[in-house]
Amino acid sequence: MERQQDYVLRTVEERGVRLIRLWFTDVLGQLKSVAITPAELENAFEEGMWFDGSAIDGFSRVQESDVLARPDPNTFELLPWAEADENSARMFCDIENLDGTPFEGDPRQVLKRNLDRAHERGFTFFCAPEMEFFYFGHGDPAQELVPLDSGSYFDLTTADVASDLRKRTIHMLEAMGIPIEYSFHEDSPSQHEIDLRYTDALSMADNVMTFRLVVREIAVERGAYATFMPKPLQGVQGSGMHTHLSLFEGDTNAFHDPDDEYKLSKVGRSFIAGLLVHAREITAVTNQLVNSYKRLIPGSEAPVHVSWARNNRSALVRVPLAKAGKESSTRIEYRSPDPACNPYLAYSVMLAAGLKGLEEGYELGPEAAANVFELTDEERAAEGMTALPQSLAEALDEMEKSELVAEALGEHIFEWFLRNKRSEWTDYKAQVTPFELARYLPSW
Repeated sequence: MERQQDYVLRTVEERGVRLIRLWFTDVLGQLKSVAITPAELENAFEEGMWFDGSAIDGFSRVQESDVLARPDPNTFELLPWAEADENSARMFCDIENLDGTPFEGDPRQVLKRNLDRAHERGFTFFCAPEMEFFYFGHGDPAQELVPLDSGSYFDLTTADVASDLRKRTIHMLEAMGIPIEYSFHEDSPSQHEIDLRYTDALSMADNVMTFRLVVREIAVERGAYATFMPKPLQGVQGSGMHTHLSLFEGDTNAFHDPDDEYKLSKVGRSFIAGLLVHAREITAVTNQLVNSYKRLIPGSEAPVHVSWARNNRSALVRVPLAKAGKESSTRIEYRSPDPACNPYLAYSVMLAAGLKGLEEGYELGPEAAANVFELTDEERAAEGMTALPQSLAEALDEMEKSELVAEALGEHIFEWFLRNKRSEWTDYKAQVTPFELARYLPSW
């Protein structure tokens, strides 16, 4: 770590960096930042930067508010959009108590704790999310939304303004060391997808936070607005964050078994079984907004029922075909998360559910052979499929009963998350919506 700190200090001096932005994340997944000068950097490494945690959602109470932000030198990157005469850089921080112990309200510390559990079993957890989002002409909720294009899946037109936004976004991400696998126009008007190349879960959670900022920054730079709201438009597909997951033991993919008919190991099967058994409990974390449940509805492409299959995209867990001769590509895809989740917490509960499946030796049931969307309720019940929660309130009820989620998030975040989200649901229930006025006012 000291070598990496020395590298950061030397780079800051040699590149004439004027500001270092220290980034961290609140419990809901909003990015926070404090800027320091190079003169303060060495002290920040050694002692951390003090700040008032009571000002951050989900952090400290007023009477115990002081916490420390300690920058992680492994996350140092120059910001490519900084002005030429004012080079800036960023580092993600771990939040600590004043005695140097991990702060219980820090999502990054929560993920590190869960990854340590996996490491104790010899596993490294890898993730690769498919990030979907929309571009609009403005971000004013009081006005009608204006999509930038009317394209559909894989469309490529010379009039597609958003293609240029997407291209510039990819260049910016790669300049920050975040490799991209694919990008394309998604199914809905002005909806786009950029897939991040897999890496370890902590680096990926940092990358997702950076990704969301870069997408928005580039949109603003070109006079547009980008949103990761799961369902901003009625009548079209919403945005998901399908996430590919794998466990490695050293350089060996623990999900791969060359002798299995699906090339899926016992570890992989039990991990999937864990995700399925605990899917309803973790949904409030992977889909944390009232709006998230406007996406998880029957008739859309989002999964609604707890099931698994190989290439069947109607299932909650999909096992993509591994590339021939490439064991590392054996993975599973968890399809319910949306891009508004806190990635540190979402990866924590997905990992915890999968590890529970391993520890308890859960058996994986038969795969869904048919299109789950087209089955009747009776047919799904006969195959033992339950539905994911259909509202934030239902998801919170499931989460509140879950020992697995309480243990994965820790008492501090578990209780704050439930309080905050119960309040969001209460505020939502108090609204009289245009749907209700249109449906009921003429007749009742």
